Amino acid sequence: MQNKQLSGKRPLTLLLSGVFGLGFSFAQATPTVFEGQLVNGMRVLVQEDHRAPIVTSQVWYRVGASDEPSGMTGISHMLEHMMFKGTKTLAPGKFSEIIAQKGGQENAFTSRDYTAYFQTLAREHLDTAMRLEADRMRNLNLRAEDLAKEVEVVKEERRMRTDDNPNAKLMEQFQATAYLNGGYHHPVIGWMDDINQYDINKLKNWYQAHYAPNNATLVVVGDVQPSEVMTLAKKYFAPLKPFELKERAYQDAVAQSGERRITLRAPAKLPTLMMGYRVPSLLSASKDKSVEAWEPYALEVLAGVLDGGQSARLSKNLVRGEQIAGEVSVGYSLDSRLSDLFTIYAVPSAGVEPAKLEQAVRRELAQLRDAPVSEAELKRVKAQVIAADVYGRDSVFYQAMRLGSFEAAGLGHKRLDEMIPGIEAVTTEQVQAVARKYLVDERLTVGVLDPLPMSEGQAMKTSSAAQGYSHVR
Repeated sequence: MQNKQLSGKRPLTLLLSGVFGLGFSFAQATPTVFEGQLVNGMRVLVQEDHRAPIVTSQVWYRVGASDEPSGMTGISHMLEHMMFKGTKTLAPGKFSEIIAQKGGQENAFTSRDYTAYFQTLAREHLDTAMRLEADRMRNLNLRAEDLAKEVEVVKEERRMRTDDNPNAKLMEQFQATAYLNGGYHHPVIGWMDDINQYDINKLKNWYQAHYAPNNATLVVVGDVQPSEVMTLAKKYFAPLKPFELKERAYQDAVAQSGERRITLRAPAKLPTLMMGYRVPSLLSASKDKSVEAWEPYALEVLAGVLDGGQSARLSKNLVRGEQIAGEVSVGYSLDSRLSDLFTIYAVPSAGVEPAKLEQAVRRELAQLRDAPVSEAELKRVKAQVIAADVYGRDSVFYQAMRLGSFEAAGLGHKRLDEMIPGIEAVTTEQVQAVARKYLVDERLTVGVLDPLPMSEGQAMKTSSAAQGYSHVR
C-alpha cells in the first residue's frame, strides 16, 4: 500500500463518518473467503461477489525479482513475457486472442515478491480462462527464436521506463544503494547487462523450478460458487504434477548502520529528492524479535500523517505553506515480503535547491519524533486508510489482488482481516515511537537527481516514459 493513493479521498472520509454513525461493523462487512487445496498442493481461494455477472481469475506464483540471483536479474519478468508465446497446443498469441474473443481482458505482472496472471470476463467463460492458464503452467513451449525477439522487447521496455526516464533511473539506483546485498537491490525488469545474457536454458530452468501447482495460488472472485470453482480447478489443475521445491529463501539485505547518499546527473527538467528509511513490513516484523507486531501499522498511519490528502503535513506545510516543494509524496508497503523503505519523494519548487528541501523535510520528521500527533490527525488518517480499504472492495479485480498478494508474499490471506483492527488500534504514542525508532539517519538513504540540460528529443522521451508502458506481445 502506498499512502499517496489516499490523496483526494476526503469525500470517502465523510461518507465513512456516516457509516460509523450508523453503527457499521467492518467485521460484518468482511467477505467470506473459501479456502481449498488440490491434491498436488495448489491452493485455491474463492470469494463470492454477485453484484455483476463477471469474474476475475488469477494465478499467483511465489517467485519474483527478490528471488533472483546475481547475473539473472529480471528473469522472472522475462518469463512473464514468454508465457504468452504459446504452448505445445496453442500458437503464440492464441491465449490472448481466445480471451479477447470471449469479451474478456487479460494481462500479467511481475513484482519484487511474486508473478501473477489474470483474466476478467463473463462468469460463463471461467472454464476457458482456467483451461488456458493450466495449460501454460506446465506446457509452455519455450523456443530460442521467441526469446531472442522478446529480449529486444524487454530491452526497449527498459529504455522507455528507466533509461530514458531520469526519475525512474534515480529510483533504481536509490534502491540499489539502500539494499547493498539481497533484499530489493535489483530492479524487477533486471539490469541491461543481465538481459543481454539470457539464454533459453536459463529460462527453462527458471520455469521448471518455479511454475508448478504447489508453488501457485488460484484466486477467483466474482459471480461464482466455490463448488463450481473447485470442480473446474480439479478438472484442469489437479492433473498437473507437483514439483519438489526448494524452500523459498528469505534474503533480506544487511542492516544499515549509517546514512547513504547518491547523486544522479542526467538530462531532466527538474531536480528530484528521494529519502528512504529502512523499516519493517508485516512479514519481516514477524521474523525480527526487536520489532513489535504493531509497528508496521503505526508506520502506515505515519505515512498518512505526512501524505494523506490536502490536510496532511507535507502538502500543507511544504507545498502550500512554505511553497518550497511543487510535489511531495510518501510510499510504504507494509505487505512487502522483506523489509521495505519508508520513502519520501519530493520535487523542489522553481529556484529551490534539493538540499534546502531536504532540510525542510527533516524538520517535519523531527517534529514527529519530538511530539505525538494530535488525536484529530490520527482520526483523519485512520478514516482514510479504512475508507480506501472498504471502497476498494467495489472492484472484483482489486479484491482478488489483495487476496493473491497477501498469499503469494507469505502473509496468508487471513492477515487481511487484521488490517482494519491493526490500524484502528494505533495510538498517537505509537506513531511517535516508530518515528523515533526508524526515521533516523542510521537508516536513511538519500537520492538526488541533479538535472542536466535536455534536448528537445530527450524531453519528448521523458514525457512518453512518464506515461507508463504497455507490454507488446
